Amino acid sequence: MAAAKTWSWDLQGQRGQQRDVRVELSEHCLLFVCLAPDLQPPHPAYVPMAQKLEGSLLKTYKQDDNPNKMFLAYKVCMTSKGRPWVSSVVRKTRMQIAQDPSLNYEYTPVMGMKSFVQASLNLLFGKNSQVIVENRAGGVQTVGDSGAFQLGAQFLKSWCQSSQIVYIVSSQKEPHGLIFQDMGFTVYEHTFWDSAHLCLDPNMLLDVVKHAPHGCVFVIGSMGNCQLTPSQWTQLMTLMKSKEIFPFFDIPYQGLSTGDLEEDARFLHYFVSQGFEFFCSQSLSKNFGIYDEGVGTLVVVTLDNQLLLRVLSQLMNFARALWLNPPTTGARIITSVLCNPAMQGEWRQSLEGVVENVMMTKEKVKEKLRLLGTPGSWDHITEQKGSHSYLGLNYYITSSINEAVCFTKDSER
Repeated sequence: MAAAKTWSWDLQGQRGQQRDVRVELSEHCLLFVCLAPDLQPPHPAYVPMAQKLEGSLLKTYKQDDNPNKMFLAYKVCMTSKGRPWVSSVVRKTRMQIAQDPSLNYEYTPVMGMKSFVQASLNLLFGKNSQVIVENRAGGVQTVGDSGAFQLGAQFLKSWCQSSQIVYIVSSQKEPHGLIFQDMGFTVYEHTFWDSAHLCLDPNMLLDVVKHAPHGCVFVIGSMGNCQLTPSQWTQLMTLMKSKEIFPFFDIPYQGLSTGDLEEDARFLHYFVSQGFEFFCSQSLSKNFGIYDEGVGTLVVVTLDNQLLLRVLSQLMNFARALWLNPPTTGARIITSVLCNPAMQGEWRQSLEGVVENVMMTKEKVKEKLRLLGTPGSWDHITEQKGSHSYLGLNYYITSSINEAVCFTKDSER
């Protein structure tokens, strides 16, 4: 190849600024490069401070000097001592893994630990379920609670270009919309929490589906908590089928909603039985109490095995670019527990205990609000499932809930 030749000129640019223009001529191409001060990327010194994500409620809590204070909006399950809950079986398993001399800590495959992915699928659908037996379900080990959405959004952006509209539908505000927005999707966010009647309203979900355009993506959270009647299930399936809506489910804490792992994921069987293809973000950090590990799976369900293999091959390429090799500590812990019947039984009992404690706390808060004469009915607190619930509070009763929180804390001592 011949050596490149370069010529340079100084030209007068816009607003009197000097530009350095270089022309490089090689054997194959002519390349013009123009460098100008007004076209340069912004200097790091001019990058603004990002908006703080910490809410005013947490700030008020931190500023309160009451020694008996308790913050009810944490994203993790807390013990009576104010520490994050960790399943007892996890602690034992972590020690066993640390003392295992056979581990070589080699890089994991891009798709993650095969045994972990299979154990996760069995937990979600059941080992003998139709979709598992027919090899129509697969998965990729993901990093963090949002890794599955990052990976799934990459795939949809590249291979489903006709589906560039995303609806985020849940009972609460979800962070997933930011991921889709950053990738250029048009995002609409809706909730099926009825703040007027303080309940989850399935009709609100159905209404969003009715008005959604053909071929869009539906990211659905808290689906297991939305109690649909058989006729509403039929209506929902019919609408989504006729509009060719692609579901992308979020299951962030299977087992912590009702205490029953199978019940919390039962709604997926409706979609499998009706021939839907879908993605599902399955996070296993919260229900094992290993929040710092960020372990999860992007679950893929297709109509046949050949399509599944093609989709997984593309997801592997995206995963290679995003994180290459997922970490293994959390995945090893979870796999060890799920593949050992005795350890899995102990873990299931610990989940039931957490749910019982959550319900007991809700009962105490509701009863204290009643004793304080707080206006309104508070039955909705105990009617909601899961570790997180809407209290339905207005500003004028803030002092009442503060007293209720202190009372609950004192009664657990």
